[in-house]
Amino acid sequence: MRFASRFRSRRIATVISALLLAAGLQTATAPEAAAALPEISTVFNNPAGTTDEQQAIRLQIQSFINSAAPGSDITVALYHMWDETTARALATAHTDRGVDVRVLLDSTSVSDNPSNPSYGILSAALGTDRAQSSFVGLCPQGKSCLGDPAGGASINHNKFFLFSQVDGASNLVVQTSSNLTPSAYSRMRNDAVLLQNTGIYNAYNSYFGKLAAQDWDSWSYTTATFSPYKVYFYPYVPGTGNSADTIWNILDGVTCTWTEGTTAKSTKVRVAMLRFTRLGVAEKLVELKKAGCDVDIVYAETDSVASSGTAGTWEELHTSGGPTLRCYNYDEDGNSTTTNSVVHSKYLLIDGKYSGTVNKVVWTGSHNYSGPALRENDEALLKIDSTAVHDLYAANFATVKAAALPGTADNTPACKGV
Repeated sequence: MRFASRFRSRRIATVISALLLAAGLQTATAPEAAAALPEISTVFNNPAGTTDEQQAIRLQIQSFINSAAPGSDITVALYHMWDETTARALATAHTDRGVDVRVLLDSTSVSDNPSNPSYGILSAALGTDRAQSSFVGLCPQGKSCLGDPAGGASINHNKFFLFSQVDGASNLVVQTSSNLTPSAYSRMRNDAVLLQNTGIYNAYNSYFGKLAAQDWDSWSYTTATFSPYKVYFYPYVPGTGNSADTIWNILDGVTCTWTEGTTAKSTKVRVAMLRFTRLGVAEKLVELKKAGCDVDIVYAETDSVASSGTAGTWEELHTSGGPTLRCYNYDEDGNSTTTNSVVHSKYLLIDGKYSGTVNKVVWTGSHNYSGPALRENDEALLKIDSTAVHDLYAANFATVKAAALPGTADNTPACKGV
């Protein structure tokens, strides 16, 4: 950021103001400063609500873009951007206010929707030279920026925005499950965390630099902890088996039952997940349920014996004595009174004993519980150790579960991933 230039501008403005006052002239009243954002807050959209409710995350991101300070930085890593208004806001921030804007998208953001003007708007304003302080770029065709080509097809599935200075906030991370596409607003349940933390902000910035460099040969799975927050950056390579699975390891740290004095307690585990195909994670959740945890899952898609040839996550999760389940996938029955939307969030909530401590913790981000999300894709997962944030997510989980269709009648091709 151009701190020296900004300081000189403020000093010049102060001198001019003093001269006007000495001459008996009044200066215009300065605009009232924006209210400071809290250190952390949340946004959830509602695809069945008003336009503003559907676009709650989009509108919040646009507000930050539009209030980005002259000479500040905006950094975006996103799977799909098919939103001309947001693209123009980013372009204007750069061309009119000198904001350094860096955007990195999956290649399918262009190839899956070539008529959408968003990428063209950004490339015209920012250029595509990654050696410059502003640019827009794509990960390689058919793969993520950091996934080893030997691992097969992969994607940049990230969904985060970094703002160095906006009205009321600095070093701001927006980690969301939402893409910037029309269906993300009107047909998908998404969440977003707004976090001001310099350490986490810098960790995301460092990860973005590695994404842009695309040096997958030297990439290794990375985490960064700045209590009470932790961030995990993918792909997780090399690694095989449950012990090299972030989510399995998290769940392995859960204690299901304990006593406080003479009172018996049990841990609650909540999962809202678009895609759930990692069998080891499904097995661990069933194990926790049988060990006395209260395990509740809302999902959109699993895999099953019908699609994989062996028992899949659908069969495992439906084991007798297993978790409470609701499928929330597109309801294409033509009935206008039923919501045609899907759970697109990817979060895990633990309320109870985790890692030896009674606590409430949230993990959220772009990371589905699928094989590619773990081993091949570019992804970010954010841990939040906060009772207040957990309770906001728990309320959202209840809302999402209540809206879920097909619901308990989930023996459908879409829910089973066939």
